[in-house]
Amino acid sequence: MNKITRTLIAWCFYDWASASFSIVVTTFIFSTYFTTRIAENEIIGTYQWANATSIAGLLIAFLSPIFGAIADHGGCHKHWLFFCTLLCVVSTSLLWFAYPSHAFLLFTLTCVVLGSAACEIAQVFYNAFLPSLVPRAYIGRMSGWGWGCGYLGGILALSCCLIFFVRGEPAWLDIKQMAQIRICGPFVGLWYLFFSLPLFLFVPRLTDKGKPISLAVRLGLKDLLSTLRRLPREKNIFLYLIAHMIYTDGLNTLFAFGGIYAAGTFKFSFQDVLLFGITMNIAAGLGAFCLAWVDDYIGSKKTILISLFFLTVLGSVLLILQNKYVFWGVALSLGIFVGPVQSASRTLIVRLIGSREPAAEIFGLYALSGKITAFMGPALLGFVTLLFHSQRVGMATVMLFFAVGAMLLLPVRTYTDS
Repeated sequence: MNKITRTLIAWCFYDWASASFSIVVTTFIFSTYFTTRIAENEIIGTYQWANATSIAGLLIAFLSPIFGAIADHGGCHKHWLFFCTLLCVVSTSLLWFAYPSHAFLLFTLTCVVLGSAACEIAQVFYNAFLPSLVPRAYIGRMSGWGWGCGYLGGILALSCCLIFFVRGEPAWLDIKQMAQIRICGPFVGLWYLFFSLPLFLFVPRLTDKGKPISLAVRLGLKDLLSTLRRLPREKNIFLYLIAHMIYTDGLNTLFAFGGIYAAGTFKFSFQDVLLFGITMNIAAGLGAFCLAWVDDYIGSKKTILISLFFLTVLGSVLLILQNKYVFWGVALSLGIFVGPVQSASRTLIVRLIGSREPAAEIFGLYALSGKITAFMGPALLGFVTLLFHSQRVGMATVMLFFAVGAMLLLPVRTYTDS
């Protein structure tokens, strides 16, 4: 294996590692466990989980561009990435102590908020490596392969939880205290830590500026403020970030509440939710891999628009279905278009910047656009669910974010998507 191939594989393995957190903790196992076993009931639990997700989103939105700008001046992107990774690993592992009792409600939500914020801020530094790995003509494929690896890693992590813990219910675990669920926390922590190591060992550093942290902070904040003042004049980037803000809010809400919706509305058991998650991620992984080529050929913007169209249509169909297995089948079709939206969004920001060198500051703003209104989707879903006492009506708000985001993206012009 040559050095370039090893570097690309090592970079993709970080997606493989980090996806375990979002899939096991925030989407399927712990979100469902919290609403059904820790919270007072499913409706109130959905509302509380939505509030925690909103708080994490605000932390991510505020800190991502600041840390990105500081890293650009101080270098040490890997150090920042390692710190965020370790914080997520520790927070996730502590979920072992999330016992099925109202007394552990605040503890569980605190661990989830810290883990979610750390995992997402880590992506700022991780994404900053992408433009240096391959020529621009291959960025779409590289990004898609990374997302595809993430879905594969998530599938395997979720499968291990299902086979060895949730369904296996080993004798050494206290089933009455839901240990077969709680142990998934430290398992994900170890998974994340182990599979992220190749990036730290084999991917070259981006910069070696070596500026003192105090100077890096001052220069980073100064440049960030300058960029924010200049951003409204760069209409394409500014409009794209707004569109990305809207439809990503819909995606994040869909991820956070997909398992909760399946469990609450269609009465999926823990085992059903896990199998549902595995099949959905297989579909999303296939979509990310296959449409990665489409990204490079027809452009990132068109790839996103096509995917958002199908997400809106298929998502609307899911809201009126009654049969559990028909719901499952249509959801798999929807899953195919989830990966391409995420992958093409990452490459579109690179294409929009043109010949300028992408940096952690830019990806920090990209993360900001994905999280600055992250409280809106979960908060709106939680409020509507509570108001109408219906998860179906609450989930309908997600389709609105997809449709509005697509309309805002239409006038955006890029170097390759004109």
